[in-house]
Amino acid sequence: MTIPQRQHTPDQQSMEEDTALRYGTIWGDGAACAANARQDLRAFLGHAPRTGFPSTPPTLAMDAELAASELVTNAVRHAPGPCGMTLQLSREELTITVWDSSTDEPAVKPADPRRIGGHGLRMVHTVSDRVVVALRATGKRITAHLPLAPNPTTTVLGGTAVPA
Repeated sequence: MTIPQRQHTPDQQSMEEDTALRYGTIWGDGAACAANARQDLRAFLGHAPRTGFPSTPPTLAMDAELAASELVTNAVRHAPGPCGMTLQLSREELTITVWDSSTDEPAVKPADPRRIGGHGLRMVHTVSDRVVVALRATGKRITAHLPLAPNPTTTVLGGTAVPA
């Protein structure tokens, strides 16, 4: 079951004040899945141009889908109970925040092409400008910040962004 948490669409006047576009959803215990997160993200990004925001570049949309998928998958795998996702689009960046009920701090595992699984958080870090983990008494919140403009300190090699 998906419960809409909050949806905010700025009107033309607030767009002039550079207000962010926001969307949130909460999934009940066992109801979250990566496919729902990707679907919500695509709908959110598709709605943005109707509110005065520019269209999202396809590469950013793909990176955002990867980040949303991995963060929600980790919440489902490693935390009991409900979880949620909040999306926020400003003129500078897209943020994807996923919260869950686990108080365990996630760790980025070293790259190991022979390991099955355990690569998701590393991929989120790769496609994001920065990833922030906020531990709380009732769980944690992980926010991936994806810049709308390419990072000048990143070099693109064969379609993959690599820090310079």
